Amino acid sequence: MHHALIVTVVALVTLTGCCTDQQRAQNRLAAEGPSGLGNFSVSLKVKDLAASRAFYEKLGFRALPAPTGGDGKNYVILQNETATIGLFQGIIPANTLTFNPGWDRSAKPLAQFDDVRDIQAALIKRGLEPTIKADASSTGPAFLMLTDPDGNPVLIDQHVPRPKP
Repeated sequence: MHHALIVTVVALVTLTGCCTDQQRAQNRLAAEGPSGLGNFSVSLKVKDLAASRAFYEKLGFRALPAPTGGDGKNYVILQNETATIGLFQGIIPANTLTFNPGWDRSAKPLAQFDDVRDIQAALIKRGLEPTIKADASSTGPAFLMLTDPDGNPVLIDQHVPRPKP
């Protein structure tokens, strides 16, 4: 019995050692699903950026500094204690649920995170078909778009390169 356990452990170590970190992440994502889709925000399609910004600032939201917080002409990213919203004028077709892999709440890059291409592969294996796919062969910033059963857009938008192993 003890011998069989040792053989099993050696086989597992050998098999695990033959895979790259990217392959291990893809295998984990395929089996378990994404552990994190990234920092969450709601992206709102607005008619008048200045009027919408003023409204949300009266609710206690404050703009993130540029460039992360937007250009101030077409979009602005606002936060309060626990919520992040993006106001977009003339950029997005509808209000959108947005996830940003690779960023923390302050839009600072994370060292480790689930890459959008790996998330996409796991979602496809689960039967979800993106309406817009990330280029699986790329390594830089990328995004994918899904539509939920009620027609709501879900954007998974990664602004940073694939994490290093």
